[in-house]
Amino acid sequence: MEAGVPHAGGAVSQSWWSRVWQNHAPGYLFLIPWLVGFLGLTIGPIITSFYLSFTDFDLLTAPEWVGASNYIRMFTADPKFIASMQVTLTFVLFSVPLKLAFALGVALLLNRGMRGLPLYRALFYLPSLLGASVAIAILWRQLFAGDGLVNDFLSVFGIQGPSWISNPRYSLWTLIILSIWQFGSPMIIFLAGLRQIPQDMYEAASLDGASRWRQFWKITLPLLTPVVFFNAIIQTIEAFKSFTPAFIISAGTGNPINSTLFYTLYLYQEAFGFFRMGYASALAWFLLLLVACFTAFSFLTSKYWVHYDD
Repeated sequence: MEAGVPHAGGAVSQSWWSRVWQNHAPGYLFLIPWLVGFLGLTIGPIITSFYLSFTDFDLLTAPEWVGASNYIRMFTADPKFIASMQVTLTFVLFSVPLKLAFALGVALLLNRGMRGLPLYRALFYLPSLLGASVAIAILWRQLFAGDGLVNDFLSVFGIQGPSWISNPRYSLWTLIILSIWQFGSPMIIFLAGLRQIPQDMYEAASLDGASRWRQFWKITLPLLTPVVFFNAIIQTIEAFKSFTPAFIISAGTGNPINSTLFYTLYLYQEAFGFFRMGYASALAWFLLLLVACFTAFSFLTSKYWVHYDD
């Protein structure tokens, strides 16, 4: 082999890399801000929080390694963890199905071709944009207070309503109603899915004498199951992450009697109320694991009820 061949190959390789860099350098340069943010604000904090979940850390002193003590305490010696899980699971189990059912009902009405559809679609989507804001949470607290608008309306019919947000029997349901009110996002997605169903299937079913109710169960719902599946995943994850309404309405305490102590609110209390950052990191990782398990279970069971074109 001639001595100049490797040198030539190296020159070719160097020339190839030079051409690649010249062709793609602008793209890499534009990606640098995103890469810095992704590594510094996403990957870095994720790795750091995983490490801190095995430590005792109060933000003021150096983290002290405690192994799995945070996780052991979580499952064996923390009644507020159990209470927050009960509240959160109750919220998820009721708010998500009711929100999806309400969103689907509104989407079916809008799909009938009424006048001013873009206006109605925008108005119904508006709560999804505003519902998670602090202002709406404050307004909701005023509506369901003892002297709020809801009780003023009930008094017209001679009904004396309780202070909904300070009564542990009803406080969580006020947050569930607020979640259902934010139905705009899944409604838009349902409406897009309804527009994809061929109309000739409904015409054939009508000729066979199928009622609208039977058409819904035999045509609309089966063909809409991929959209239902997508909305269920997204809305469940959002429900697990819900924080602002519970924080504002309960003034950050989760009261009355921990009836609105969402898991995220309890995590916030541990991290920024008691400065137990190590334990809060363990709580955050358990929440991630819980959401991941739910998502994996949903995908595993989807083959039994989600119907695609094939």
